[in-house]
Amino acid sequence: MRSAESMLPALTQAFANHFHRSHQAIFQAPGRVNLIGEHTDYNDGFVLPCAINFYTWVLAAPRDDQQIRVLALDYQQHDQFDLPTPFPNTTILPLAHHPHYSWANYVRGVANSLLQQGYPLRGCDIAISGNVPKGAGLSSSASLEVALGLAFSSLSSFQLSGSANAKNGQHAENQFVGCHCGIMDQLISALGQQGNALLIDTRSLACTPVKIPESLSVLIINSNVQRGLVDSAYNERRQQCEQAAIKLGIKALRDISSGELQQQQHRLSTLELKRARHVVSENERTELAATALQKGDLALLSRLMAESQQSMQQDFDITVPAIDTLVQLVYQVIGTQGGVRMTGGGFGGCVVALIPTSLVADVCAVVEREYPKHTGLQAAFFICEPSQGALQLHPAR
Repeated sequence: MRSAESMLPALTQAFANHFHRSHQAIFQAPGRVNLIGEHTDYNDGFVLPCAINFYTWVLAAPRDDQQIRVLALDYQQHDQFDLPTPFPNTTILPLAHHPHYSWANYVRGVANSLLQQGYPLRGCDIAISGNVPKGAGLSSSASLEVALGLAFSSLSSFQLSGSANAKNGQHAENQFVGCHCGIMDQLISALGQQGNALLIDTRSLACTPVKIPESLSVLIINSNVQRGLVDSAYNERRQQCEQAAIKLGIKALRDISSGELQQQQHRLSTLELKRARHVVSENERTELAATALQKGDLALLSRLMAESQQSMQQDFDITVPAIDTLVQLVYQVIGTQGGVRMTGGGFGGCVVALIPTSLVADVCAVVEREYPKHTGLQAAFFICEPSQGALQLHPAR
């Protein structure tokens, strides 16, 4: 994986070559991994993510007009648009059907959402690059949205809190890009804390730091089964959850316990009950997992993550055989000494393992040997550090 030390000089040079000027500021926002709490955020529930030390970087310089010029270095592509008034979605929709240009939806969407809220954007030149794996469930899109929000607000000289930046990124993705995600990805990218996961109440946006013991490593294993939330059944799952809440007479699935759901299950179809059962039980597991992590109770954490995996597989139907294989291979090595589960929206992507650092090499060796035999795929490994959220880097490099 490319590091900041190797990427920022290349991005700096690309900015100068493309715009024939120097940048004035650098902004970075991290990707994230969710330890537990999947598909609960858009149900007003609880999640337990941490920001990771993989980032999107935005180099920027203000302009004296209302033009936004953007270079996407990783794609060797560029875009350009004007800012006099909020522009309708139709100006960008054709790009949404061309995956290689979909990055432009996020840039325009973030700008559009800020303009709709009355923020006074000024023109700027922007160059973008990053090392968050794309299509792997580690929120490369959210890190881009948050980095852009920070850049736009700084260059246009207005204050944008971390939570406001996160909400703006979510709005851009919901209304402009077309993926009806919850707030988790953007919020942890904006507000992550070094060395900690955050227990996030996605209704109140209250964030409680949960220390990750230094003896544990956050190991992310990419199945290399590609996924895309807009094109997947993500939006369908959200609709099913919302329909279940309506039939149960509650605002969101966060507002019912497992016992109450069992009593009210006659109100739901078989499919709706499965979806609701996952969300309700996942909320309960997430709060318990935060407590287990704080107490260093790895046996409990292991059980909760295993139950989460089973629920995603059987009730929410978002895992795939390659992901299930990865989880089984890791669990065979770590047992109750740590936890492992799929992470992200589903239908491919990554698994996350929170395990003693002493077992990382053993886990990687087993997966490297056995995973290709079962799937024909090669896995990729990322040992991550719980990291700080979005910030402006000083001095500008």
